[in-house]
Amino acid sequence: QVQLVESGGGLVQAGGSLRLSCAASGSSFSVNVMGWDRQGPGNQREWVARQSSGGSTDYADFVKGRFTISRDNAKNMVYLQLHSLKPEDTAVYYCNLFVAGSTYWGQGTQVTVSS
Repeated sequence: QVQLVESGGGLVQAGGSLRLSCAASGSSFSVNVMGWDRQGPGNQREWVARQSSGGSTDYADFVKGRFTISRDNAKNMVYLQLHSLKPEDTAVYYCNLFVAGSTYWGQGTQVTVSS
């Protein structure tokens, strides 16, 4: 019933930018938290950022001001703006939704950063 679909990934040169999008559907709750995780080659999945429906945001330390999460509650969308990308940012980026005590995940979108 709950579905998350990511888009916007691709191949970019180091120092470049990408905008990831996630469309959520099937949730009847307006109060929730949405965010992004990522998993690079040979790495464990790690948390990147999250934002509540009320607007509060949190970021992982490695972001260092390079990424920005935002939401459009009317459209049930969450975004992740990636700037100053580094090769170590190469990963599959997953959108997630936490609502009513449950967590839901999208299929992921691939971000590849070349040197």
